[in-house]
Amino acid sequence: MSNLNMVEAINLALKQEMEKNKDIVLLGEDIGINGGVFRVTEGLYKKFPNRVVDTPISESGIIGMSIGMAIYGLKPVAEIQFEGFTYPALDQLISHAARFRNRTRNNMTASLVLRSPWGGGVKALEHHSESPETYFAHTPGLKVVIPSCPYDAKGLLISAIRDKNPVIFLEPKKLYRSIKQDVPEEEYAIPIGKANILSEGSDLTLITYGSFVRTVIPIINSLPYSIELIDLRTLSPIDYETIINSVKKTGRAIILHEAPRTLGIGAEISALIMENALLNLEAPVLRVTGYDVVTPALKLEDYYRPDEAKIKRAIERVMNF
Repeated sequence: MSNLNMVEAINLALKQEMEKNKDIVLLGEDIGINGGVFRVTEGLYKKFPNRVVDTPISESGIIGMSIGMAIYGLKPVAEIQFEGFTYPALDQLISHAARFRNRTRNNMTASLVLRSPWGGGVKALEHHSESPETYFAHTPGLKVVIPSCPYDAKGLLISAIRDKNPVIFLEPKKLYRSIKQDVPEEEYAIPIGKANILSEGSDLTLITYGSFVRTVIPIINSLPYSIELIDLRTLSPIDYETIINSVKKTGRAIILHEAPRTLGIGAEISALIMENALLNLEAPVLRVTGYDVVTPALKLEDYYRPDEAKIKRAIERVMNF
């Protein structure tokens, strides 16, 4: 057992899987000698010099090459330097990677992993603090994973690498080095598509993912309510069963995310709850989200992202309905 931050946990997962599977190839901008902009791949070029590839600055090219490698039989794990740079690669992801299993009638699949830093909270520049997860979760054929801690990051990345489908693996940059956790040195896999109930409760179900899991834990502990906290872990597929069972028990639900409100993950989960647990509800389902605006520059970031006051107001509104 080692006490690791998320960067170290992801690095360990990559190293162990590369040692086990000779077909795994890493590719991305500056991931080789420099170890990536956040140093997630640091040391891997030295250990696997022929399997860690520094690419040109072309996100579409990175994913296009990854699709070709996957079809050939390799297992590419591509890094896009920031989540806001994934947009040039959407054509490759949506038109090709996500559809290849269907296009070949299940005879072939573009089995790749796209890794990228994700989300705000670090006062970064435009295109460096975005939450584009809905684009990917809305695309049939893509799996979408967002860990909330070092332990989950390692286990979920191992599952993503072993998956036969293309997986979008988004890493909350706010959590890269902000927390440490005991992480087993031996390999382990956390199933994709299974949420994690971090605390059980009877009054309210609070559903979130990524860095906001860490944000809400102290808030929950400071309030006089029994709150069940669900970390989604996976946005596609979503663990509907865990959500519905929890809401049927508590009768109240709040969904929290920093992505824009309209057509966000919160809207999908809210509809799911209304379709399957309407008669169990004691209050309307609430969403606490970012605004429907472009992610603002660093000076306004704290106004854009849900904060403690907004989260507490939502909880009090639901509990006092």
